[in-house]
Amino acid sequence: MTDEEVLKQSIVDPKVFAILVERYQGAFLRKARAMMRDHGEAEDIVQDAFVQIYLHADSFQPIAGGSFKAWGYKILVNRALTVLKKKKRELAKTASLDPEIMELIADKSGLAEFEQKLDRDYLLSLFSRLPNALARALEWRFIKGRDNKDLAEAEGISEGTAKVRVHRAKQELRNLLKVI
Repeated sequence: MTDEEVLKQSIVDPKVFAILVERYQGAFLRKARAMMRDHGEAEDIVQDAFVQIYLHADSFQPIAGGSFKAWGYKILVNRALTVLKKKKRELAKTASLDPEIMELIADKSGLAEFEQKLDRDYLLSLFSRLPNALARALEWRFIKGRDNKDLAEAEGISEGTAKVRVHRAKQELRNLLKVI
């Protein structure tokens, strides 16, 4: 039976859908792994794709030049892209912290193991309590990950002044965390 015939038959007899899973599981898994670079996520995406294919089997309409294979891959790729977009949004909400900043926060909280990621909004709210120049210096260094030279160019100051500004900003943040 062709893929299209198997899909049509699976609407009436769900057990027949296993034929499509056997035919495409390996190829789908390779494609998902290539996109996700994580075996566990790839398996989840393949499973989700098969569920979507099964749930929407009645909406599949073979067209000239189109096939079940192309339709199935489209569903798989769309699912993987959705997961990747979600991961990108979550990553944008967090900021990796410099070890010095981590020490300040860990010292204040008394936790031996403090998370390496901190909600970006929380970090920016801490920075907003500092004078503008110091807040910009910390944001430039620890959120944007730029060096003192870049900060100096952006602010129109010398590199030494940028270094001092970052140092003072860390001191002010340390003082702020003592109060919180």
